[in-house]
Amino acid sequence: MAKNNVELKVMVVEDSKVTMKALCRYLNRMGVSNLLTAVTGQEAIELFRKHHPDIILLDVILPDIDGFDIARKFRSIEKGDEWAAIIFLSSMDKDEDVALGIEAGGDDYLLKPISEVVLKAKMNAMRRLVEMQRALVEVTQEFNVANKELQRLSTTDGLTGIANRRFFDQLSLREWRRCKRTKKPLALVMVDVDHFKKYNDTYGHQAGDECLKSVAAQVARAAPRASDLAARYGGEEFVLVLGETTVDAAKWVANNIRQHVADLNMPHSGSNIGHVSVSCGVASLLPIEGMTFEILLKTADEALYKAKKQGRNTVVCAE
Repeated sequence: MAKNNVELKVMVVEDSKVTMKALCRYLNRMGVSNLLTAVTGQEAIELFRKHHPDIILLDVILPDIDGFDIARKFRSIEKGDEWAAIIFLSSMDKDEDVALGIEAGGDDYLLKPISEVVLKAKMNAMRRLVEMQRALVEVTQEFNVANKELQRLSTTDGLTGIANRRFFDQLSLREWRRCKRTKKPLALVMVDVDHFKKYNDTYGHQAGDECLKSVAAQVARAAPRASDLAARYGGEEFVLVLGETTVDAAKWVANNIRQHVADLNMPHSGSNIGHVSVSCGVASLLPIEGMTFEILLKTADEALYKAKKQGRNTVVCAE
């Protein structure tokens, strides 16, 4: 009674001592050693909560709770992918009784007195159902993991590990709408690595990749809030989305990024200051009627252009 060397757990709920003894004997002969027993409905419910059996042999008539009601309780307790096979035990053989059992959440029906041969056949059938359900859960979990990884890869820049342009496009518009609802400003910080082409030409593309990773880490470091986003905008350019942030606060963040990159002290012979630096353009807008995210993006980009024109390694805020 096992799959992948994991033994199935069986619970018998029966108030008749004679029937209980016979069932336990039959199940032991079938190789079931992980066996739970209960003589009342309440005891069965407590065992179900604690042990989550795989197969349940459930008497329809019990001294405290109707077997059908117990089955319904079992189904209400189950969460997510949890599922137990339920076989009702009863001397009632009317079609209506079988239908009631299935409607209550049962999976099969076994008439008393219990035949060992029939019980074995029913148990084998339920075992196959349990194993198929387990296999389905495993496949579903693997699919979910793969799907999450695919989603992560589709929104992450492969080189730097921060968000990519696609994710920036999606999240920035959501953040714009959120700030519009809360009537708070949204700020952008555009970051560009100074003289990056010269850096690549001098030190090689591998060193250039490492340089971008280091700068990306400093940009990401400046986005600690859940609503903040650090993304690679393209090439050697990065962008920081800061919700509910004024231009002064965004300028402070941009200067932090500029200083932290300078503190890395990455040699750059093609720069007039001798090490890798970044230029930043900052803009902040209140999302009111007539304003769009595209305007904010264009304004931040223009501020970055001015920073480059002013000699680089500096921060310029849009008017």
